[in-house]
Amino acid sequence: MEAIPDKMAAVLLTGNGGFACLSYRTDVAVPKPGVGEVLIRVGAAGINNTDINTRTAWYSKDVLTATEAGSGDGFAKAKTEDSGWTGAVPQFPRIQGADACGRIVAVGEGVDRVRIGERVLVEPVFRGASRFEATYFGSEVDGGFAQYARVPTAHAHSIHSPLSDVELASFPCA
Repeated sequence: MEAIPDKMAAVLLTGNGGFACLSYRTDVAVPKPGVGEVLIRVGAAGINNTDINTRTAWYSKDVLTATEAGSGDGFAKAKTEDSGWTGAVPQFPRIQGADACGRIVAVGEGVDRVRIGERVLVEPVFRGASRFEATYFGSEVDGGFAQYARVPTAHAHSIHSPLSDVELASFPCA
């Protein structure tokens, strides 16, 4: 079993806006898996429209049309308070990265330890108790733009493929 550090590198989203709202840090606490969760050492993470839309506040109900003005100032009417994927208030800082591939390095209570070492793809839409409850990996919960990510075990799908982690990280949302 590999040693899991206390701190990791991650890209943090510090608010809505342009690239200036992204901050690379090397002092972020490694998450601990909770009940029914696994900890993944991220091998690769892809960027998709959810990452960009969350950063720019594009999901805000006041953004009615796309604009060519760009992510830094193209959504002047966007409101942070309703700009999360689910319409909830985003919590900053947030680790984005909706698409990820990696290996399980630890498991939380209720998860079989046999999963440690599995190569997995993360299904980014985390379903709740009903089909109407969901959160999005990298939007409402921390995602894959870090060395480690915590996900529900049901959303960490075992993958056996000759494709690289980089190639596989392009699949989940797409």
